[in-house]
Amino acid sequence: MIDSKILKLEKLSLPNVSRETLRELDDYSKEIIQGNNTINLISKSTEKSINTRHIKDSAQTIDFINKNDISICTDIGSGAGLPGIVLGILMKSKKPVFKVIFYEKSYHKSKFLKKMTKKFNLDSEIHQKNIFNEKNLRTDVIISRAFKPLPIIFQIAKTNFKNFKYIIIFLGKSGKKILNHARKFWKFDCEEKKSSTNADSFIVKISNLKKKNV
Repeated sequence: MIDSKILKLEKLSLPNVSRETLRELDDYSKEIIQGNNTINLISKSTEKSINTRHIKDSAQTIDFINKNDISICTDIGSGAGLPGIVLGILMKSKKPVFKVIFYEKSYHKSKFLKKMTKKFNLDSEIHQKNIFNEKNLRTDVIISRAFKPLPIIFQIAKTNFKNFKYIIIFLGKSGKKILNHARKFWKFDCEEKKSSTNADSFIVKISNLKKKNV
């Protein structure tokens, strides 16, 4: 059963987002907390701050997603659907043809994702599969939050995807060092966005990714 005291501690506020969309995102937060009683969807310590720590944090990628050349977003290691579900909800009114594809190998988390995409009427595909075993995948954007380190995400992109335009990934305070190290082995263009939820974090949009001959 959901603890209503926890749910009322924090109000979700996002710029240029309709009340209906905010209501859906708030409902999604409640579903995560309820599901967290039986499935490890998010850390228990972040339940009270879910709207900032998880929903708003995921939503800030919208500036990278809401582009004319983006119609399909693939969320790898999706877990609770962060950020894929959030983006799907936000994009419903912006681009009706926007589709989110989820890869999550856990049966219970995949079941949760199916429930959420149905509840919020999202154009989606949920694959209960290990992304490392998949080949020749196609998408516009590969997005990942708290899944694997950057070098592994790059390798997945080049090995398991036949076609993609961008990679969007969340990085912490050591992110600059991680990017610089990656440049020893990879060529890529990088657009950065400072996190609005964590002063030590930022989000990067990677394009033109190519492996160096080293």
